[in-house]
Amino acid sequence: MLRHVNDLEICAAIILYLCEMILYNVTLIIEELAAEEWLQWMKEVHIPEVMATNKFVSNRLLKVLDSPNEGVTYCAQYIAENEANYQDYQTNFAADLQAKLQAKFENSVLTFRTLMEFVD
Repeated sequence: MLRHVNDLEICAAIILYLCEMILYNVTLIIEELAAEEWLQWMKEVHIPEVMATNKFVSNRLLKVLDSPNEGVTYCAQYIAENEANYQDYQTNFAADLQAKLQAKFENSVLTFRTLMEFVD
């Protein structure tokens, strides 16, 4: 039997759903000479491969405008519905995808990764 759902219940359900989501942030510092090639490769190859794992529901690529680092700094962000999907990505996909990045750009890129949760 269907029942009437009020706006408050809908908002509560959305908040609960969002609170379970995990943001996986990869900060990358790229040498200026390799930055254009890297950006194209990220958009055309790497990000589509990460998303093809079906462990993330969305992604975005951001350029850091006020980075204190030499070179060009970007953040690739991927949102997983829950920590289990993120852990599955780490266990089954991350090492191979990270190895491809390192093989392609060897000494031209420095990366560090952080895992974040949404708070209400």
